[in-house]
Amino acid sequence: MKEIILIKNGEIVLKGLNRNTFEDILIKNMKRALSDIGEFTFTKSQSTITVENVDGNADLDDAVDALTKVFGIAALSRAAVAEKDMDDIKRVTLEYLSEALKDAKTFKVEAKRSDKSFPYKTPDIQRELGGFILSHFNHLKVDVHNPEITVTVEVREVYAFVRGNNIKGAGGMPVSTNGRAAVLISGGIDSPVAAYMMAKRGIELVAIHFASPPYTTELAEEKVMQLLKKVAKYSGPITTYVVGFTEIQEQIRDKCPEDYFTIIMRRYMMKISEILAKHQHCSALITGESVGQVASQTIYALGCTDAAVNMPVFRPCIGMDKVEIVALSRKIDTFETSIQPYEDCCTVFTPKHPKTRAKLPEVEEAESALDEGPLIQRAVENARRTVIK
Repeated sequence: MKEIILIKNGEIVLKGLNRNTFEDILIKNMKRALSDIGEFTFTKSQSTITVENVDGNADLDDAVDALTKVFGIAALSRAAVAEKDMDDIKRVTLEYLSEALKDAKTFKVEAKRSDKSFPYKTPDIQRELGGFILSHFNHLKVDVHNPEITVTVEVREVYAFVRGNNIKGAGGMPVSTNGRAAVLISGGIDSPVAAYMMAKRGIELVAIHFASPPYTTELAEEKVMQLLKKVAKYSGPITTYVVGFTEIQEQIRDKCPEDYFTIIMRRYMMKISEILAKHQHCSALITGESVGQVASQTIYALGCTDAAVNMPVFRPCIGMDKVEIVALSRKIDTFETSIQPYEDCCTVFTPKHPKTRAKLPEVEEAESALDEGPLIQRAVENARRTVIK
């Protein structure tokens, strides 16, 4: 029996004349996600994309799992192909959905008839197939409001498709349809979640991580790479920079007032990230900050941080509490990695009494003791670049 995967587009269906462009990008992203599983063809039809394995040897369980992580897909389902003949539709339904129907207590039938020349109208298909199913599964009852399984028949131009329940997709917009942005990635819980959330809105990610050896270890850096690999399952490949930050942090420690350490450190991170982001043609920065979570994330501190750059700064976690962020980190499988005990440079030289109501002129005065140009130049020039897939 021939089996395919049906993709239901998400927000793409709301697009106008450029809808085809969004669909083409979605297909490109699906091809990338399936590249290690097999060769597939993609056929667009209305708000649905049909995915078919070329040689029939690919594991469709693996394919479906990969596609559930592709942004832009609202729902997907495996489906069997039937001839445009009511008897063949019944035969395929019985063969393809037998196990699912045996395990269910209630069902309903939905029909979609794109080919209006098909002799059965939509209500006729539903009545015929529903009666056929009841005649073979005496334990089943019809429930049109909340069935355990919905049997759907789609009659298209060439074939009919028979499928069971939909599988929820990742939603959002296809990655790269809304430009590029650089995410400041640490080893914590928040920044991988922020990266995921912005990729879901169609943004292609570049990642920037700050390391401070010997205060931070190689294990801390490896932890970040593991987190990015998990995010890349959704976002696609992530160009990543590792920036040596030791010299800057030591200079801040030696020359700046202690209560301003964290804010000045964050400002330097933003300045360096903006330069690297422009090298990668990014139009914004992304951080995992949430208002009031720590001293550097008060509304006053965030204002001082933003003033260091000219790019927009996206903070998708800004209004979330820790419980919400943790729940999302568990969903995308980054939580267990994030809580590994390898600290990043944000924990180095933490002041005992950080400034929570900082004013920008005071911060700029405090950091004027630093030789900013050469410090930033060396950090940018020595940044290590890799691509995480």
